[in-house]
Amino acid sequence: MPITKKKFGQLKNGETVHQFTLKNKNGLTAKIISYGGILTELWTPDKNGKFINIVLGYKKMENYLKHNPYFGATIGRYANRIAKGRFQLNNKIYKIATNNPPNHLHGGPDGLALQNWQAKPVETANGPALILTHKSPDGAEGFPGNLTTTVIYTLTNKNELKIEYHAVTDQTTVVNFTHHSYFNLSGKNSVLDHVLQIKSDRITLTDKTLIPTGNYLHVHNTPFDFRKPTSLGARIKESHIQLKNAGGYDHNWVLSNWNNKLQSVAVLQDKETGRTVKVATTEPGLQIYTGNFLSGTPTEKKGENFKNYQAVCLETQHFPDSPNQSHFPSTVLEAGEEFKSETVYGFEVK
Repeated sequence: MPITKKKFGQLKNGETVHQFTLKNKNGLTAKIISYGGILTELWTPDKNGKFINIVLGYKKMENYLKHNPYFGATIGRYANRIAKGRFQLNNKIYKIATNNPPNHLHGGPDGLALQNWQAKPVETANGPALILTHKSPDGAEGFPGNLTTTVIYTLTNKNELKIEYHAVTDQTTVVNFTHHSYFNLSGKNSVLDHVLQIKSDRITLTDKTLIPTGNYLHVHNTPFDFRKPTSLGARIKESHIQLKNAGGYDHNWVLSNWNNKLQSVAVLQDKETGRTVKVATTEPGLQIYTGNFLSGTPTEKKGENFKNYQAVCLETQHFPDSPNQSHFPSTVLEAGEEFKSETVYGFEVK
C-alpha cells in the first residue's frame, strides 16, 4: 500500500510539519507526524471487524503545541525522570532541566518529543515504514555530546507496529528512549476494565516525586502483581503508598529474564471488543502509566476534557534515574558506539 504524505501544520519558526499515513495489507493504519515522531492515530479492528483509532491524540498541530502530555511521542534524550536534574559522568556533574520539579522528565522542555524530525517514508517487504532522524547538538538540555538519533516505525503485514531505535554520539553521554502512546482499546472514557499481564515480579520503588529509591518491591500480595491477567481497575484505588504517591500506576516494572534480546513482556486486552496488544521489547523495563494526570487536558471537542484513566501507556525503557543508580542497567553511551533497541506492539483480536 502506498504511503501518503500531507502538511499537518507549521511551527512558530516556519518549519512545516508533515503527516505520513502508513497502511498495511490488512487495513491497519498508522498516522505519524514529523514533530516529535508522534503517532497521532492508530486504527485497528475489533472482533466484529470495526476499526477505531486506539490511541489518544489531536488532528490539529496547534493542539500539540498547547496541550500535549506527550501523546504518542518519541521520548529522548532521556525518557522518564532523572532526580533533581543532575547526574555524574566521568567525574563531571551535569545539570539538566528540571521541567517536572524537582526532577528532569522526558528529555526536558525542548527534548526530542518537541523537535521536528527529518522523515523519509520507505516501502519494505514487511510493510510500510517511516525513518525519522534528528541531530541533537552537544549541550542540548544540558546533555553532553552531539547525538544523532534514528527511529524507524514499520507497520508490518503481521499487524505489528515495530519501533527501532538507533543513536550515536561523539562524547560519552546517557540515553533512554521510549514510545509514549496512550492506548484505549475500547473508545470509552476509561481503561480500568482493560486487562493487563506483565512478565515481571518486581517494580522499582519510588519516592513522593516518583524517583526510584534504588530498592525493589516484589509484587506478591501488592496492587502491582500483574503476573496473571488482571484488570487495571481491580486494585488501583487501594491504599498502597506507591499508588497514593502517583495517583494510580506510574511505575517501572523490572522485566523478567532480560538479555538485550527481543522478548514478549506484556499483554493488554479489552474483552468487550476483543482488541489485544502484545508488547515485545529488548528493553529491561516497562513503565505503566494510567493517565493519572490527564484530567483537564482539552480534547478537540469544545467543552470536553480528557479524563484520568482514559488511557494507558506501555513505555518500554531503561529504568528511571539510571544515571544516579549504579546497580540499574546502564544508560551510558560511549563515543563511537551505537545504541540499539526494538519494541513491537502486536495487534490481535480474541
